[in-house]
Amino acid sequence: MHAVVLVSGGAAVTPFTTPGAAASTGLAAGNTMTAIREHLLSAGRTVYTPPARIGVGEVTEDTGWQGFEGVPEVLPAAVTINSVGRIDAAGASLAAFLRLLADREGLESIDLVGHSMGGLFSRSAIRQLREGRGPAVRRLVTLGTPWTGALLGDIVAGALSPDDAGGDAGTRSILEQSVEYARANSQGAAEEVSEAYLNGDNGWNAAQRGVLDAIPVTLIAGRHFASESSPELLWPHDGLVSTRSSRADLVAPDVLLNRTVHEVADVHSIFFADAFGLDWSRALTWDPEVLGIIDSALSG
Repeated sequence: MHAVVLVSGGAAVTPFTTPGAAASTGLAAGNTMTAIREHLLSAGRTVYTPPARIGVGEVTEDTGWQGFEGVPEVLPAAVTINSVGRIDAAGASLAAFLRLLADREGLESIDLVGHSMGGLFSRSAIRQLREGRGPAVRRLVTLGTPWTGALLGDIVAGALSPDDAGGDAGTRSILEQSVEYARANSQGAAEEVSEAYLNGDNGWNAAQRGVLDAIPVTLIAGRHFASESSPELLWPHDGLVSTRSSRADLVAPDVLLNRTVHEVADVHSIFFADAFGLDWSRALTWDPEVLGIIDSALSG
C-alpha cells in the first residue's frame, strides 16, 4: 500500500487525519494542510497528516487563529511533532509516526509533502528511517522550505537586520517582529533555521549527504516580496523564507542530487495572506497552481 503524508512546518498545529477522518470543526487538517489534503483526496490519493503542536504533547484542538476542534483520534506525544523544537527531534517524532502508520495501515511506501520546516523535518525523518525499519520514501515535495535558512533564523543569528528591508514596510515589520516571536516561542527551531546552522561549513545540510540520492525532490518557492534586490540572503522572499533558500540554490549537488524547482509569486501561508490583505489563493498552501505542481510531482 502507498500513501501521501503531509508534514506541516514551524509553529504549526495540525491534527492527525486519515483519508476518512479529520477535525470536525474549523479547518479539517489545520491552517497549513487543509487545502492540500482536500485536493489530493479528491484526486483519489490516500492521504494522512501527522499531529503537530507548539511544544511537546498531544494534539486535541487548536484554539488559535483558523484552528480546529473535534480531532478524530489523539495520538501519543512520542509520535507528535514539536513544531517549534529542534529539527532532528521533530524528525524522530515524524519517523516514529511513519512506523506506526506503516504498522497500522500496512503501508509499504510513502510520498512526503512538507511545508516550510516540514520539509526539514521530512529530510531528517528520511535519514532516521534509513537507520531502522519503516516505509520506503519514494518522493519528497517541499513548499517554502528553508533549505538554507529563514528570515526568522537569520535575523536571530544576526545575519539580517530590519534595515535590510529597505523601503518595504511589510518586510521591515516581519523582521522587527521575528526576534520577539522567537524569544517567546522557539524551543530550538529559530536557532537552527539559519543559513549558518543549515548550510555553513560542516552544517546540518552537509550531514545529510546521500540521504536523498535515490529520491526525486520537487521544490516550490514563493517570491511575493521582491521590491529590493539585496541582500541576496533576504530578497526576494515569501514573507518567511527567501526564494533562493526555498529553491535550495546553495545546497550542494551531493546533498540534493535529483531536484526539480518551481517558483510562484506567493506568500508563505494563509497567515501571511491575511496579514497582507491577499486572497488565500496567493498562499503556497492554497494556490491552485501549486496544487497542480504537487499533483504532477506525485505522478512522476
